[in-house]
Amino acid sequence: MSLGQHLERQRQCLDDLAALLIDERHSLSAAKVDGQQLNEIASRKQALLDDLDRLDTQRRAAQHKLGYAKGHPGAEQAARDAGCLETWHAMREQAEHVSQLNELNGSLVQMRLSHNQRILNFLHEAAGKSLYGPNGQSDRRGLSGLASQA
Repeated sequence: MSLGQHLERQRQCLDDLAALLIDERHSLSAAKVDGQQLNEIASRKQALLDDLDRLDTQRRAAQHKLGYAKGHPGAEQAARDAGCLETWHAMREQAEHVSQLNELNGSLVQMRLSHNQRILNFLHEAAGKSLYGPNGQSDRRGLSGLASQA
C-alpha cells in the first residue's frame, strides 16, 4: 500500500470518528440522555481510536524504516517525496477537527456532570428537611430555606 493510500485510510477513519462525535454531541445535548446510545457510541469510538492508533503506528514505522525523521517534519517530508502532501495536510486538518469535536463533547459531559451534582446536592439537602410539621400540616419553612442551584 502506498503512503497516499495509507494516509487516505487514516483520513477516512478520522471522518468516521468525526461523524460519530457529532452523533455523540447530539445525544449529549438532548433533554433526556440515552445512556445505552452513549455506551454504543463509546464502544464504536474506542474501536475507531484503536484503528487510528494501529494505522498511525504502521505509518510511523514505515517512515522510520525509510529513513525519515521522527514526528511531523519527517512525516511531511515523506508525504512530499511520495507525492501525497495534499493528502497528508487533509488528514492533519481532519485530525485537528476531530480533536476540537472531542474537546467540545468533553465540555458537554462536564456540564452534565456538574448539573447532575447540583441536583444531587439539592436532593441530599432537601432530604434532611421536613415538608410537613409534626401535626401533618404543611410546614411553610419546608424547602424555602434551601438555596437551589439546580
